[in-house]
Amino acid sequence: MRHSGDETRHSGDETRRVAVVGGGPGGLYAAALLKRVDPAREITVWERNAPDDTFGFGVVLSDETLGGIEHADPVVHAALQRHFVRWDDIDIGHRGSRHTSGGHGFAALGRKRLLQILHDRCRSLGVDLRFRTPAPPPDVLAEAYDLVVAADGVNSAVREAYADVFRPRVTSHRCRYIWLAADFAFDAFRFEIAEAEHGVMQLHGYPFSADASTVIVEMREEVWHAAGFDELGEEESVARCAKIFADVLGGRPLKSNHSAWTTFRTVVNERWSHGNVVLLGDAAHTAHFSIGSGTKLAVEDALALTACLREQPGLAAATAAYEQERRPVVASTQRAARASLEWFEDIALHLGQSPRQFAFNLLTRSRRVTHDNLRLRDPRFTAAVEREFGCPPGTPPMFTPFRLRGLTLRNRVVVSPMDLYSATEGVPGDFHLVHLGARALGGAGLVMTEMVCVSAEGRITPGCAGLYTGRQGEAWKRITDFVHAQAPGSAIGVQLGHSGRKGSTRLMWEGMDEPLPAGNWPLVAASPLPYRPGSQTPRELSRAQLTDIREQFTAAAWRAARAGFDLLELHCAHGYLLSGFLSPLTNRRTDAYGGSLEKRLRFPLEVFDAVRGVWPEERPMTVRISATDWAEGGTTAEDAVAIARAFAAHGADAIDVSTGQVVAEERPEFGRSYQTPFADRIRHEVGIPVVAVGAISSWDDVNSLILAGRTDLCALARPHLYDPQWTLHAAAEQGYAGEGAVWPAPYRAGSRRPQTGRTDAPRPRLTLGG
Repeated sequence: MRHSGDETRHSGDETRRVAVVGGGPGGLYAAALLKRVDPAREITVWERNAPDDTFGFGVVLSDETLGGIEHADPVVHAALQRHFVRWDDIDIGHRGSRHTSGGHGFAALGRKRLLQILHDRCRSLGVDLRFRTPAPPPDVLAEAYDLVVAADGVNSAVREAYADVFRPRVTSHRCRYIWLAADFAFDAFRFEIAEAEHGVMQLHGYPFSADASTVIVEMREEVWHAAGFDELGEEESVARCAKIFADVLGGRPLKSNHSAWTTFRTVVNERWSHGNVVLLGDAAHTAHFSIGSGTKLAVEDALALTACLREQPGLAAATAAYEQERRPVVASTQRAARASLEWFEDIALHLGQSPRQFAFNLLTRSRRVTHDNLRLRDPRFTAAVEREFGCPPGTPPMFTPFRLRGLTLRNRVVVSPMDLYSATEGVPGDFHLVHLGARALGGAGLVMTEMVCVSAEGRITPGCAGLYTGRQGEAWKRITDFVHAQAPGSAIGVQLGHSGRKGSTRLMWEGMDEPLPAGNWPLVAASPLPYRPGSQTPRELSRAQLTDIREQFTAAAWRAARAGFDLLELHCAHGYLLSGFLSPLTNRRTDAYGGSLEKRLRFPLEVFDAVRGVWPEERPMTVRISATDWAEGGTTAEDAVAIARAFAAHGADAIDVSTGQVVAEERPEFGRSYQTPFADRIRHEVGIPVVAVGAISSWDDVNSLILAGRTDLCALARPHLYDPQWTLHAAAEQGYAGEGAVWPAPYRAGSRRPQTGRTDAPRPRLTLGG
């Protein structure tokens, strides 16, 4: 394999001979651009299929991508422009209703036409196109050529040849789908939902020419089997799909092109280059078709690779820059695609929504289209969804009230529990008063304490607050009194918990989860398993100790009621004591409190019942759970539904849905609002209100999630650390001044955004109008 050589040379000097494996849009566009910027290059494209062989029918490109194409190669852009069909609307059909949202702006053309344009461009530039010709083995290409571009798709042979370097992860998903076409043009992007005999099926359709449309039919694997598609040939499958969606097709047939049912696979690679071999397009990454991104990403890859080879001093620097530039963009797209894919996998959860809310939910499924964004695109549609939801005129969804038992919250914003590690002997002090009081004055509907520990041994750190002494209870009453007197529209809740095996550690900023250097106290847990290597090994709790801890929770709840808290949350998440009973990774008991999920639930439910027994009847109780451990063999999303259902049956008023922090070896899939799908599922399957939490950072996110019906409340932590008045500022930025966000009298003068400087001044006219 060739390597970069002299790093002082321009990378173009090192890439005289280029091999492109794969003649799809990404490979062809890369070949054309590389040849255009350096005509001296010798570029060969290998494609094992014929020139007009293609799988799929239409290709959608964004205006952003088209702008890049126009700048990089005006000839290709002009050819594309001649063949594009454009439209603005999305139509969503659900249970006999159809709702249309406009202002979206799509451009598409036939995949064969796109390939033809790229073939012509490559030939005009002198690229050697070799069709019906398998590429030589990757190691032969790497030795014979200066640069090898692997654009050979999701099943990339080049990637697999160097799998030990690229380290691909390929994830198969739960739906089957088939690419088809119709001989007429839809007038909008169409989503049609069919509740057939054997389950839910969906159609994705869009035009790609004046007389043709792409049609994708998709359904869960189990529905596909139950409907008998696994036993049908291609023609029979196509005819069956046309019959199922006869209404949207107007009774017209569908056609195929060697179409076969397949399962989407998400491809992620740890590295995208190896020596002089670089991955591009689906070989490097895939994103679900429901956000129309595969060809778009491949074309953008080609543009970025060409630019980096032109700009960087050597091949190694160029491939590193290419990956550095593209990886964040791709990761963002894959997160959106994953959210969209999973929404369609779980589409049955949302079928009970009204058709209009269902349409809004579908449109915002990937989190890329939001409430505010959709309001700009189509204000009439968004206003109709808001009216149906119950938003008074001029009221954003986040500022609608919500009732839990005898408590009515004035808005849907929750200040999430945040450990402060600032108590002395468990007693909250001035820091807690200012922290919680400021956020209550800041307009949140509900302000939650940190996890308040039920015993000294149940603390996480020496700085954790408690409710196991009368002095602690009095200190908390000082804080609740302040909130009720000075921020009368805000409620304050307490979260009760016990650290379990994650206790006796340093303050977070001194070493999170690190054992204390001295003064450690003994730990207890469901099973004698240390949290991580070097952590203290806890003692397994005996029956008598379980009774003692249950009584500690009860006593703390009694003190919380006397202290004046409006809501109590039982902490059964994040690997602390009660969470440790729920997870099979941390509960290895063989008695009545371990084994099956029903047995693992037994002690947390006993604690819940004991606390509910002393907590005032009119005040709500919630439960925070980890809906997944993000680790193999741990709590699953299905388990989370069962756990939530059990607590609901025992009287929980809402479930606060978090994830992870149960085992040290977890692998979370972070991203914006990444935990919300777990809350969404619990809300719809269990029928209980939920609190969504996790990387919800903007008021636009809150409005979107609430209006889509994915959650009832949104808990935010870091945004409230950044801005204690986050809720009031969200109201001001949206022009809202209603009962859902009332500024305290001393702060009212600040309820309008101040000018930021000289740039705010009116601009003088300096030119004559035409």
